[in-house]
Amino acid sequence: MKFLLIIGALFAGFSVLFGAFGAHVLKSRLSSEDLAIFETAVRYQMYHSLGIMLLGILGFYLPHNLIAFPSYFMIIGVIVFSGTLYLLLYTNIRWIGAITPIGGVFLVIGWLFFAFNIYKS
Repeated sequence: MKFLLIIGALFAGFSVLFGAFGAHVLKSRLSSEDLAIFETAVRYQMYHSLGIMLLGILGFYLPHNLIAFPSYFMIIGVIVFSGTLYLLLYTNIRWIGAITPIGGVFLVIGWLFFAFNIYKS
């Protein structure tokens, strides 16, 4: 569970760094549409960083099998969802945005899997 706390804290720290970078450097370089995409990536990264840390904390009190798969889905979801948006903006290769929803699906599955695991326990 320490692993989840570390990953969540790292993701959260990077979302603050990326947000500051966007506010101070990218604001003048990106279109308003692209800046909104960047802000979405940062926001979802932070939300799910907190979710991953929550799972890490709950893992000290709940059986490991209730936490493991949901946390894996959330970690992969953050990397794919936010990562593809960052990559899209960095490279301007727009088709990368077609991969982003896969990350969103992973995030949703993570939360639903967690709810299901709690329900069945």
